[in-house]
Amino acid sequence: MMIYYIPPINLLGKGCLKDLVQPLKNLKCKKAFVVSDKFLTNNGTVEKVTNILKEANLEFTVYNDVKPNPTVTNVENGYKILVEEKCDIVITIGGGSPQDCGKAIAVLATNGGSIKDYEGINKTSNKSLPIVAITTTAGTSAEVTINYVITDEERHVKMIMVDTNSLAAITVNDPELMLEKPAALTAATGMDALTHAIEAVVAKGAMDVTNCTALYAIKEIFDYLPTAVKNGHDVNAREQMCYSCFLNGIAFSNAGLGNVHAMAHQLGGLYDLPHGVCNAMLLPIVEEENAKHVPEKFRPIAKVIGLDTENKTDKECVDFVINKIKLLSEEVGIPKSLKEVGVDNPDFELLAENSMKDACAGANPVFFSKETLIELFKKIS
Repeated sequence: MMIYYIPPINLLGKGCLKDLVQPLKNLKCKKAFVVSDKFLTNNGTVEKVTNILKEANLEFTVYNDVKPNPTVTNVENGYKILVEEKCDIVITIGGGSPQDCGKAIAVLATNGGSIKDYEGINKTSNKSLPIVAITTTAGTSAEVTINYVITDEERHVKMIMVDTNSLAAITVNDPELMLEKPAALTAATGMDALTHAIEAVVAKGAMDVTNCTALYAIKEIFDYLPTAVKNGHDVNAREQMCYSCFLNGIAFSNAGLGNVHAMAHQLGGLYDLPHGVCNAMLLPIVEEENAKHVPEKFRPIAKVIGLDTENKTDKECVDFVINKIKLLSEEVGIPKSLKEVGVDNPDFELLAENSMKDACAGANPVFFSKETLIELFKKIS
């Protein structure tokens, strides 16, 4: 048996934000808790959404104190305001950080306790408040998944929650909200999207139905990410990246991820590094290690990104994929080492130990020992 999770309503394509009015009205909620960040407030993106809320006759209050790699404190502060304002729906605007923080707040609203209580897989009892997830980056796919990540600042650990009760009621994937995104952020979030798609194909939980969407997303990312980075106002490239993000999100939300994410979470939690950059640096080295055990997983990936695989060995397919990942990272300007992002003396032991505990590690096709993880971290130091 297979259970396939996807938000029930998904708005996709140029200008689709304006189509949110009627679905909002259909939810019959009275007051929205809008979760975003100061950058998106200052550049007018939040106002574009609140204008839609006004059109839908939905009252709202805005919480825009979410930081990159949202923390337990961010969640607790937001939850307190939500209760005080008597909000009955959560609307998230942004990339992975507002999406994850908003999910956590919506979960607390119906389950109580501390967000720390829900680290792990399906730890809640009740469905969250309705969530309307409006993405402004084509990268994390947090808007469409059953996953969210919150940093425990006391332990310096990213807590991974995989919870069907956090699934959004409506998602909005409008590339027009992404046109002002800086090139570096476009590159990092785009490589995050590529990591999601490749890990979904390589994961133990991969299925034909998840491979279909993940493989198409991989092709589109290779085709359109460089253009989106070079010209952020190319709405066609933005739209294709938007579709890719949606497709890989529903793939990995059901198939799982793997050790790229398990390791990247530790770098982000310990050193507060951008998640997409961490994934991009780790992706080729982790998949090279995975390929020693499941080389056949890389043949369909090689085919969709341009290799005639008919008379090629598994190793030739693997080598083609790994090289193409490295070339794409270089083309879009991803740093190659931790030193380049300000980490001179990584705690390899702690990084490896925490990676083994990460919820994403269980989906990796093979078990990585602590020694293997240390060696992999050293390759990007």
